[in-house]
This record gives sequence, structure tokens and C-alpha cells, in this order.
Amino acid sequence: METVIKLTDIVRNFPLGNEVVKVLRGISLEIEKGEYVALMGPSGSGKSTLMNLLGCLDTPTSGTYILNGHDVSSMTDNELAEIRNREIGFVFQTFNLLPRSTALENVALPLIYAGQGKAHRNERATKVLADVGLADRMDHRPNQLSGGQRQRVAVGRALVNNPSIILADEPTGNLDSKTSVEIMNLFDEIHRNGNTVIIVTHEEDIAQHAHRIIRLRDGQIETDERNR
Repeated sequence: METVIKLTDIVRNFPLGNEVVKVLRGISLEIEKGEYVALMGPSGSGKSTLMNLLGCLDTPTSGTYILNGHDVSSMTDNELAEIRNREIGFVFQTFNLLPRSTALENVALPLIYAGQGKAHRNERATKVLADVGLADRMDHRPNQLSGGQRQRVAVGRALVNNPSIILADEPTGNLDSKTSVEIMNLFDEIHRNGNTVIIVTHEEDIAQHAHRIIRLRDGQIETDERNR
């Protein structure tokens, strides 16, 4: 199998006044192409910090992170931004959509950063919106959509660049239970289509969708179990 993510002895410290808070304490981890992984852990376990590192939103204090063959542990902010846009599709709990843009414009946004022409952007965004079940909502703005539909737009935006990894942070945190089931079914389908999916959650039933559950405690991996 092809390794997409390889972390070796990742440490992340944050200065707090005169002290240093040790958030990640030597994490080593490999994730292969096409895996479906849930990251779990109580508040303060380090899972959000780990997600920021995996998503190239932050760099480690020490240790190495190889993403798809690129060593991202010592990249500059500009290099990180570039690899983030190319390799990672983000889905956030709060959707993070542009309120005055249509669903189509929101989904096409990463393609603007990637330098794609308008015709290609619209064609690709149209296809992705159809894939996530929103073919009839392309011209709607976020305030005209339900929470579940907004999250589908966010998932579409994450998929539009064909990224190596879909990284979802509490993707059902703001949704009711029926809508949560629909969104998780969508993630299951995305995984079946061959995408590598990493979900950060504190909800056991959400984590059970994944095929591998990694539990963090006090900045270290407590357990790493295959689910099926």
C-alpha cells in the first residue's frame, strides 16, 4: 500500500508566559492511501493540534511529517499554503462558507487558488455538487440552505481539487442526528470512491463509521485499532 501520511516523533510545544505547554509528546503514525481513520480523545488530548499539523495549518516543534512524499515539517507558510490547497480538503464543524456566494461559487473557490480558468472551475464544481446531492441548489446562498445542505456544500468544496486527504473536524457537530447520519453516509461514499478520509470527533457513533480509530490521551497515542 502507498503511505500518504508518515509522522515520526512529532512534538508540538506552545509557549505560555514563561512556561512551555507540551501538547503533542512524540507521535509516530502512518496512514495509507484509501484509509478511513477517526481521531478521538478528550478535550486537551491534542487531537485538534494533531489535526492542524496533519492539515498543514501548523508545523511541529520537532519530528518529521512526510505528506505524499513531501517533507512538510519545515516548510515556509507559503509552501504550506500551496501543499494544503493541492493535497488536503477540509470540512469544518462551522461550514466556513462565504455568505454572499452561491453554493457553486463556494465549491469553486479552491480552484481559483489553483489557477484554474472559469469554465473548468464551473464544470468541476457543478459535477461535485451533483455528487454530493445538491444539483438543484447550485445558485442558492448559504442562508437559503439547511445545515445539512451547507455541510454538503462544504464537503463539495473539500472534494473539488481531488485532494489526497479529506480532513473533517467534528463534521456533524452542528447538525441534528438525522442530518448527521446523512452526512456520515456521504463520507462513507467518499471513502468508497477511493479517498483517504480522516475525521476528528469525540462522538463514538461517528467514529464507528471509520475503519481505524486512533485515540489520543495527554498528547500521545493511547490506542490504534482497526475497526473492521
